[in-house]
Amino acid sequence: MPLEIRRAGVDDASTLSTLAARTFTETFGHLYPPEDLDAFLRESYAVGRQRTILSDPRYGVWLLEDDGVAVGHVAAGPCGLPHPEVAPGDGEIKRLYVLRDYQSGGLGGKLMDAAMDWLLRDGPRTLWVGVWSENAGAQRFYQRRGFARVGEYLFPVGTVRDLEFILRRPPR
Repeated sequence: MPLEIRRAGVDDASTLSTLAARTFTETFGHLYPPEDLDAFLRESYAVGRQRTILSDPRYGVWLLEDDGVAVGHVAAGPCGLPHPEVAPGDGEIKRLYVLRDYQSGGLGGKLMDAAMDWLLRDGPRTLWVGVWSENAGAQRFYQRRGFARVGEYLFPVGTVRDLEFILRRPPR
């Protein structure tokens, strides 16, 4: 069975919880004390929290699957970034992760396309994304899709505060 992208549903909450914690840890886990990482994962990626997101029609989540096994995901919804120019109706790419073994093959771009198509389904609107200040690869990825840096904020992971850049893509 080839790689497939599909919209996640409420029944995928446990799968999404496990995958989100795994991809975050694989990407950023080395940056945090274990107790901070554990607390962040328990809160941010709890099954109940994923179920709530998946049941809310304002949010969309897509899974990248390899032979039915989830290996990547993207989440989108209303913008919640702390920027003074965020307006009602603006959309946000909430998170986009692909397991290391599946990176650099264009799969992240396909997930991004699915989320952006959904966010823009009713016409042009401003899109936002937050990205770690030291993740130059992700910044280039978003810049290629029309996003530009317009601000920054501190993203908490336990007691650690990461500098995040806020990127915006105007309506087109």
